[in-house]
Amino acid sequence: MSRIFSISTILALLLAGFSAHLAAQSAARDQLVVFATNLNTLSASFKQTVFGTDGEVQDESAGQLWLLQPHYFRWEYGGEFPELVVADGLQIWVYDEVLEQVTIKPQTDFAADSPLSLLTDISTLDEQFEVREAGDMDGMMLLELRALNEQSEFDRVLLGLKDNELRFMTMEDAFGMRTEIRFSQVERNPELDPGMFAFSPPEGVDIIGEPGAEDSD
Repeated sequence: MSRIFSISTILALLLAGFSAHLAAQSAARDQLVVFATNLNTLSASFKQTVFGTDGEVQDESAGQLWLLQPHYFRWEYGGEFPELVVADGLQIWVYDEVLEQVTIKPQTDFAADSPLSLLTDISTLDEQFEVREAGDMDGMMLLELRALNEQSEFDRVLLGLKDNELRFMTMEDAFGMRTEIRFSQVERNPELDPGMFAFSPPEGVDIIGEPGAEDSD
């Protein structure tokens, strides 16, 4: 299963003294709005854990991510099974270095109600999800999103925010699978090279799908 959250995906919705204290105590949705306002680029480190239906850990990985409004992102997974996921605005490229394989999918396959859209646009949040405050955990304020579309890849998404910053995301599907992502070293609006969001398959790799082709599934 691809790490882009089958992408699925992703991926980031992503004051001092008394004012900083008030921000830390703000409701999760208020913090998300502050975080997303005027967000043009984003970079962060992440740790991702996938849990099976029995609650056992199935996969653990870590890496870096970069986002560029409105439709570009890059996820780099390190470790024993490195993988690169690039969205260039038209297609999503998934490069599995171990398998020497590149998979190409139209970016339109990833619907607006996927968690990936939360990383670039929260303007349609209420159209896609039932949104409610969900208390706090580990010093973070929690925002729960339940998909309104029965065909959505994930039934429930939980966002954790602290100091007006996205720190945590967990996604659960109808089968009980759960993906948790914890973000660190989050930087809003860093200067990014647009070339980061272009991808050319290395010579000799197997390619599944065709550039510019519509998915027939």
